[in-house]
Amino acid sequence: MQKHYLEPMKNYLIALLLTANFGIAQETGSQKLDIDLVDKADTTFVNLRDYSDDFIYDMRYATDNNFLKSNVYGCGECFMRFKTAKALIRANQRFIKRGYRIKLLDCYRPLDIQKKMWAIVPNPKYVADPKKGSIHNRGGAVDLTLVDANGLELEMGTDFDHFGPEAAHDYQNLTKQVRSNRKLLRNTMTAAGFRIMESEWWHYDLKRSARQFGVSNVKWTCD
Repeated sequence: MQKHYLEPMKNYLIALLLTANFGIAQETGSQKLDIDLVDKADTTFVNLRDYSDDFIYDMRYATDNNFLKSNVYGCGECFMRFKTAKALIRANQRFIKRGYRIKLLDCYRPLDIQKKMWAIVPNPKYVADPKKGSIHNRGGAVDLTLVDANGLELEMGTDFDHFGPEAAHDYQNLTKQVRSNRKLLRNTMTAAGFRIMESEWWHYDLKRSARQFGVSNVKWTCD
């Protein structure tokens, strides 16, 4: 085949490929890079903001809007183990395809903060005993909810850190919409490799390896 016949076909194929790739980017959001191509150990602590722009943040312990009634983080950074970040980004991509996205409420938590929480609520049903350490202290847990396309939170029946039976996954005295919202959150997160905490609809642990991560008390610096 002569060259002048090949050039239009070549240009057409390039345009088709670019269009397909653009479509994929639109579906999955504005992820900064393909996180699966990053050469980093799964146990490394990373800042989620460095790998995706698709999350909303309301880091409660960097405000006084929490049961401690004080800002204990200094600033609202969201650190976690790299393996946790990879799974969370995949989960968020699934939500984005359905018109939602994840709002983070808490991520990695230094052990000293866990001790403060235990002093206020020494109940292992709601707060992990710092002697054993929380999955948050290991960088393998996240607290989160969902927002819609307008940035409005989906109704989940209780606020974050509600210490009562209404926050439990198996609590049924809720509206149909709330049950549906919790089901969407639970099914999508578990499909992405997380597991629930029975007493807290907002809390998810990385299903595999999370308990093998070491407890940490490292605290990030704030500008």
